[in-house]
Amino acid sequence: MTAPSHAPVRQSDLNWWERRATVIMLALIATIPLFWPTIPPLVDLPGHMGRYRVQLDGDGSAIRHFYNFHWALIGNLGVDLLIVPLAKLLGLELGVKLIVMAIPAMTVAGLLWIAREVHGRVQPTALFALPLAYGHPFLFGFVNFSLSMALALLAFGLWLRLARLGRQRLRALVFLLISPLIWITHTFGWGMLGILAFSAELIRQHDRGIGWFRAWFHAGVQCLTLAPPILLMILWRSGHVTGQTGDWFHWSRKWEWFERTLRDRWEWFDKGSVAVLCALFVTAIGSRRLEISRNLGATALFLLVVFIVLPRIVFGSAYADMRLTPYLIAIPIIGIRLRPGASVCLARGLAIAGLLFFGVRIAANTVSFAIASTGYDRALGALSYVPEHARLVSFTGYKCGNSWSTNRMEHLGAIAIVRKRAYSNDQWDMAGAQLLTTNKPDAGFFRADPSQVVVAGKCRDRWRPLNWSLTHLPRDAFDYVWLIDPPAFDPALTGGMTQIWQAGTDRLYRIDDHAMLQATR
Repeated sequence: MTAPSHAPVRQSDLNWWERRATVIMLALIATIPLFWPTIPPLVDLPGHMGRYRVQLDGDGSAIRHFYNFHWALIGNLGVDLLIVPLAKLLGLELGVKLIVMAIPAMTVAGLLWIAREVHGRVQPTALFALPLAYGHPFLFGFVNFSLSMALALLAFGLWLRLARLGRQRLRALVFLLISPLIWITHTFGWGMLGILAFSAELIRQHDRGIGWFRAWFHAGVQCLTLAPPILLMILWRSGHVTGQTGDWFHWSRKWEWFERTLRDRWEWFDKGSVAVLCALFVTAIGSRRLEISRNLGATALFLLVVFIVLPRIVFGSAYADMRLTPYLIAIPIIGIRLRPGASVCLARGLAIAGLLFFGVRIAANTVSFAIASTGYDRALGALSYVPEHARLVSFTGYKCGNSWSTNRMEHLGAIAIVRKRAYSNDQWDMAGAQLLTTNKPDAGFFRADPSQVVVAGKCRDRWRPLNWSLTHLPRDAFDYVWLIDPPAFDPALTGGMTQIWQAGTDRLYRIDDHAMLQATR
């Protein structure tokens, strides 16, 4: 395959999709779905925001009566650290919103920068990869992970640029600083950067005429500058915080993750969008007018191997393999380029098609986020009736079966921590994975996630029917019960409670009789 030219090109001589102004515009367009919602409707994000409130309030605050929080150096601190100065300047909710808005913008910028460095010019096919900034992991609310991956893409663009300029020594010094910062943001981003950098160095060394064995050795030496966080990883994951690792080679689940790469709200549309990207890649393989970069092709193969080998649960964190799918697709897509001699009409046609694909996906994400935000605003009306420092238990309805549209209400109860500094039963309590642990032993099963998710009847083992939860709730441990989009339940189980608010099916109860039902359990 013909190597791309990296000779400087004036901005005025570039096609519209290659210009710096276009790249900036595309990055800004990527933020549009997040403009309207007050709270970005990402599944886990409200839960994380609850943790930020606890950490920001500090020792001695009333909220620390309910939660323990101790700072530690772990590989999962991206937004946790950034929100400290931003909350002081802008407030917690606006600060989180701005950080989250920056993630898809940086992801888009990183993908286009990599494409520019690998091909010499931004290829029109790269525009098709941009909707993957709103991949399933981001919509799930894995914000530290998504931020670290965005930083890894940008860092890889810098890695390629410094190599192209022959500045390997400067690169080694710079990445001695960058790699720990990305690791602190989230370990996955650091791992992603290592895969990207090693595969690129392997191909670069081999293209210099070095045999494959020596190329592997030299690539490893070049990547030693990324290795220091290994020591941090050993310190973090030793002793009692190792966590469970398991569920290997679950093939049906891996295929499901791949299909759900762009999962948002409309199954036919999201699956169809993934099919478009796959069709583009397959077309490029057999085309006489398109080809795939050896650099990014090798990277895609490395990522595929990692995706296959990676279990579903790593160190207690679930969905480890699922998180890779947007990048597993994005890297080979931005690796596609026009062969020399391909017509300008083909390039323009692909650019227009890619821009339309990006625009349609962004429009759909915008509508989906607006729908979810309306649900947030309705449910959060309950907090006007919750006093400061209340002991609140929330139950959010979940429909059994694999519904395509994600349930973005699962951790909405944590906004009671944010706005009322109340207790919420939706926080994660996993040693080593989070800096927060709960301090409410009287709540029993209802002290932490997943007690807030309820179903109508028998479902998965980890989720209990709402009737069971209302029956077994230790009433003396709570003051209020918040039902968010609940399934059908026996109203007799709310005896001894007073309903003080309702909007649609959402309801808020004040517990008046803390002893009722206790003797019958």
